[in-house]
Amino acid sequence: MCTGIRFTDGNDNVYLARNLDWTFGYGERVVITPTGYATRSPFAAVPSIRHAVIGMGIVEEDTPLYFDCGNDVGLAVAGLNFPGYAEYAQAPVEGTTNVAAYEFPLWVASQFASVDEVGAALANVTIVDRPINEKYPSSLLHWIIGDATRAIVVEYTADGMHVFDDDVDVLANQPGFGWHHENLRNYLNLSPEFPEVTPVGRARLKPFGSGAHMRGIPGDYYSPSRFVRAAYVNSHYPQKGSEEENVSRAFHTLQQVAMVDGAAAMGDGDFERTIYTGLFSGRTNTYYWNTYEDPAIHSVALGDHAADGTELVVV
Repeated sequence: MCTGIRFTDGNDNVYLARNLDWTFGYGERVVITPTGYATRSPFAAVPSIRHAVIGMGIVEEDTPLYFDCGNDVGLAVAGLNFPGYAEYAQAPVEGTTNVAAYEFPLWVASQFASVDEVGAALANVTIVDRPINEKYPSSLLHWIIGDATRAIVVEYTADGMHVFDDDVDVLANQPGFGWHHENLRNYLNLSPEFPEVTPVGRARLKPFGSGAHMRGIPGDYYSPSRFVRAAYVNSHYPQKGSEEENVSRAFHTLQQVAMVDGAAAMGDGDFERTIYTGLFSGRTNTYYWNTYEDPAIHSVALGDHAADGTELVVV
């Protein structure tokens, strides 16, 4: 499963981060798609690369399959698992922009400069169940898309396209975003404040220490619990000014919902763990990541490579 967050610094730069939780990795690497790259879009949704893109994914048939990514003007997107709810169109629909599910992150990041632009375009988009090949069937996902102004969530289900204003800047897995948002009303009592002394009869009771008003926050790995916990931590984390502080913020926040091997099994008996945590900084157009086996944070800046090159760069 997965958890994603968005936040900004004091200078209106976006940071979009995510955990990818699963039982195994896919050999994912940081991939840069420059503006001179010749696209292979099955329905011509991505005719060319307008904005250079950097993010985590794999390359198949010389095509970037991004799990999450951002572009050179500070727009970012991440796909999170959404089985049982996501349902794509079985064929392209005439008169609409048909986007293959596997290219949706690339379509967002390479074609648009803001969430508002994406939102306007989505009104005429069909997401099509067109896998890149038999080896990689279409992943059933929903997506968080963020810039320095706001975030939205995109879900494509049996009844079509749904776009939500993500005013809590968080996404987890199933059920849908609307359910998660409503569920937050069950946790309005949560607060980071230190409690006052409470009278009980003649006694005056003091808390054991900090965190007393967090009592009741869910601590398990279930998707609704991770959504609540991520929303709480992300919303209360103090705004930071420097790049280093905001990178630290992202990784510390997502540690609160990271999955540990041996703690939560899938239906087949294999255990999920946080394969990697990834972060796109719109301030420096840098991608940061660490992995389950290597907790040290690594980074690649988009500016370190030719943004107008013709070949994919795999780091």
